[in-house]
Formats: sequence, C-alpha cells, structure tokens
Amino acid sequence: MTRFEKVRPIKLPALREVPFSVEGDDSLLSRYDSPQFTLIPGFCDVHVHFREPGFSYKETIAGGCAAAARGGYTAVCAMPNLDPVPDSPGHLRAELEIIEKTASIRVYPYAAITVGERGETLADLEGTAELCAAYSDDGHGVQSESMMRAAMERAAALGKIVAAHCEVNELLRGGYIHDGVYARTHGHRGICSESEWRQIERDLRLAEETGCAYHVCHISAKESVALIREAKARGVDVTCETAPHYLLLDENDLEESGCWKMNPPLRSREDREALLEGLCDGTIDMIATDHAPHSAGEKARGLEKSAFGIVGLECAFPLLYTYLVREGVLPLETLLDKLVTAPRKRFGLPMGNDFSLWDLEAGDTVDPERFLSKGKSTPFAGRRVRGRCALTVCGGKIVYKS
Repeated sequence: MTRFEKVRPIKLPALREVPFSVEGDDSLLSRYDSPQFTLIPGFCDVHVHFREPGFSYKETIAGGCAAAARGGYTAVCAMPNLDPVPDSPGHLRAELEIIEKTASIRVYPYAAITVGERGETLADLEGTAELCAAYSDDGHGVQSESMMRAAMERAAALGKIVAAHCEVNELLRGGYIHDGVYARTHGHRGICSESEWRQIERDLRLAEETGCAYHVCHISAKESVALIREAKARGVDVTCETAPHYLLLDENDLEESGCWKMNPPLRSREDREALLEGLCDGTIDMIATDHAPHSAGEKARGLEKSAFGIVGLECAFPLLYTYLVREGVLPLETLLDKLVTAPRKRFGLPMGNDFSLWDLEAGDTVDPERFLSKGKSTPFAGRRVRGRCALTVCGGKIVYKS
C-alpha cells in the first residue's frame, strides 16, 4: 500500500478570490476568510437510500438531504428500492415530485433495471432514460444472465449507465456477515466473497460484449478489485465504488450489534488492504456511503436479525480525512477526486455553485444522536475524528450552517 509523507490540507489564500457565492449574503464568505477554514467543492455520493416514497419512517428526502448537507454533500444519487419502485415513468415521477418539493440539495434518482426489482421482466428503460441518473436494482443482484445482457444492450443504446449490486443468490446460504474467522468462532452464518465477485466477473464479460457503461456498487472483496483492475486494462468501460466502512473496518472489528450489519459485509483484513491498494492505484474510482437508514427497532436485533445497512453521510469525510489522509495513506487531493470529481464525471452531474467550508483541525466525536438523519446506526459511534463542517452551500444557497 502506498503511503505519502507530509500530507497537507488544501488551503485557499482568500475565499473572496474563488468563484463561489452565496445568494443574498455577499458578506458571508468574508466572515470565513481565515486560514482556519478550508473550502472544498461539494461532495457527490452516487449511492444513497432516502427511502421516500414508501418507507418514510426510515428516512425522507428532506431528512436525507439535511444529513447530506451536514456532511458537505451537495449531490446524491438515490437508489430505487422504494414503493412504488421507479420502474416506469409514472412511478419515477412520483419520486421526482417529492424531490422537487422537499430536496435542499441535488438529488438524482436511479430507475430500476427490472420491474419491481424482481429480476423477472425488464423495466421501461426507454421511458425512464431522460428522468434518471442511471439504472440499478440495488439491493438485488440480477440473477439471469440473459436479463442482464438485455438490460446492458438497451442501456448502451440509450447512453446510460448500469450500476449493479452484485450478488449471486444461490451462494448466500442464509449468511449475514462475512464467511470468515469471526463467523466461524462466534457461530454465525457467513456470506462468501464469491457471491460478490462471481457476478462481477459475469457482468464485466457482458459489459465488454455489449459496450455498456458499467458501474459496480460497493465492492468489498479483494477478488472484485483484481477483476475490475484487469477489465480496465482490457479497455472495458467500467467504474466502481467502495464505502468508508470497507476501507476503515474489517471482520476483526465486528461486535454483536446490528450496527455492524451491512450488505456486502465487512470482510477480512486482506480484503480491506486490497481495497486501499485499489483506491490508491485508481482501480476504485469513487467512494460512496451506501447511506441506508433504518428504524431503531430494525437495527436492535443483533447481527443475525437486524436489517442490513448503516448510515454514513454525516461522518464520511471526517472519518476518511482522519484515518486515510492524516495517517498518510492517501493525499487529500486524491480523496477529493473520489468524493467530488470522479462521481460527477462518470454520471454526468453538474458541479454548480456548490461548496462546503471545513475546519480541518477541529476535533470531534462521531455521535449518532446528533445526526440529522432518522437513521442512527453506525459502527463508528464514539470514534474521534478531525474535521468539522461549518457551512454547506448548494446552488448558491446555504443548506447547512453549524
């Protein structure tokens, strides 16, 4: 793993000299024109769950946006496991109407690959093409090769990305954490890494054959990194993401609590090291939180019975800055590329007048009780971090101020 010495934050000489502004308050930025604050373009997360319509007891678009803004995010792509599933123009417009009325940041919805995300019939990809950021059945791997081939052929013709949750159902065998040392020593059923990388292997072949722009969601296994690295070398049009928890935690950190349960699961130390290597060498293009809020009751049932998913928008950057940049694993410029530039470039999303101001020397503690998200479940609770967001501006409007 590459390490960098003397990693320093990017400091702007004077905020008044940068091309950002705040509507209705020309003097606001001058109040932050101090070496204490670092200006960072708004982060972009291509993998969040805002749960509305259908599951607003877990999260709402308004609440998800507030959480994102507190974390310095000004653009997100919202996954389609909703009710109704956005598998048709009508269903997608129901979500877009809520976004239009309640979103404080830029929210770009995914449309489903298959009807109801059930994997049985292709959704109306043509009808939703102009309304969505990309296609995904997130939460479900598309099991049928012929179905995924047909989806990729249509997506390629439409110039759209297929973003895949990769999971072979027959290899899951009732597992709920990584099939590793912790599972064996604590009597838990494990999820093998092959359930992830085997479907990535299939999809990479299909993407190469169809010419589809292919994006792999939340990779967690060393084999996945190797397969994507090899595919990129062959010229396959593929990008991928991983999440902060896969970069900073592994199965050795697990505890008997639902806040440690996510899909894919935390894997081995070797997997985590491979992900860090892939992040440094460019195999992994971007970092997404997979922000997945649930009710307190749904996450209070232990590792086996709790719902899959944790929240992350409000603590992602401080964690990554503290444990990757300040520890010399990754330069700040590279981290910002993974959080700001690369996701927008791949998904064709505008930057706009979006930025946040950070006090990178401020100490803080990850405290779920202070989260603006309805979801409070995170394995990072109590972690000491550096970096506190003072202000977030989206489209020239203040959307968060500490």
